[in-house]
Amino acid sequence: MSQIERIYRIHDTLRSATRPVPMQTFMNNLEASRNTITRDFQFMRDILGAPITYNREHNGHEYDPDEPVFELPGFWMNASELHALLASEQLLEAVQPGLMTPHLAPLKNRIRELLGDEGDTAQRLSERIRIQPILARHAPESIFRNVAEATLRGLQLHARYTSRSREQTQERTISPQRLLHYRSNWYLLGWCHQAKGLRLFSLDRMSGPSVTSDESNECPPETLDAQLSTSFGIFTGEARQTAHLCFSPRAARWSAEELWHPDQQSQWASDGCFHLYVPYADPTELVMEVLRYGPDVEVIGPEALRRDVADQVSRMHGLYW
Repeated sequence: MSQIERIYRIHDTLRSATRPVPMQTFMNNLEASRNTITRDFQFMRDILGAPITYNREHNGHEYDPDEPVFELPGFWMNASELHALLASEQLLEAVQPGLMTPHLAPLKNRIRELLGDEGDTAQRLSERIRIQPILARHAPESIFRNVAEATLRGLQLHARYTSRSREQTQERTISPQRLLHYRSNWYLLGWCHQAKGLRLFSLDRMSGPSVTSDESNECPPETLDAQLSTSFGIFTGEARQTAHLCFSPRAARWSAEELWHPDQQSQWASDGCFHLYVPYADPTELVMEVLRYGPDVEVIGPEALRRDVADQVSRMHGLYW
């Protein structure tokens, strides 16, 4: 039995007891020695602030009745859950380096103490778990923190934003709605007060964000869901068209297992080809995904999407021939 499990049971015993509990009771219930339980008592007093006292009259231990009711700190969980929390910290650091390090460092040290004999395993988590961001564009930590603060506190954000399409920098006042992590990059879905509508901002294109004291204009959750989930990829807006893609028998084996969109439809053809129907609003990202499959996919329709892909293929051909 690990220390964390013993402390759980010690706490439950002391909390539910109607009179001081003899040491022998703890030793029997926990199958541990007197010295081990004494160390657990000391840990609970020194680290967790538990008001454990010894009652000489009844020859047992209890929570001091003159102290406020004691509860274990909120992060208490079993050893497996503690390992999972440490693993999650590794994942979070991979997604946004430095985001939680100063806040989680004391907690991580406490967790490793609580894991006792299993602490070595916790120490090796960083060696066992790896997240490899692909094509990540990391926003500076200062930018991320301000955007996250404004989003979580429901406050407006003032920032300069340089769009990729026009390479123009403009001052923006944004009511943050949701932070999105998509394909190793961070985005902010927010109500733009200049454009008077919902817009998607890439954090790596943002500079000088500052949190204001003005409350955000909140959009209904269903409106945000509609903006983010009705069309293919990161581009927001209502899907206006449906792409019809035909994958060759060779590519069908793995393309049939991919989820391109929650509302996609598909069917197998008798020749072994796989047909996929994907709703979309903006073709930009969809074209890139189609090109990823090279000659193993053909755009059947709409015609405009077919021309967009053909144009990219023609320009690629011009580079090599």
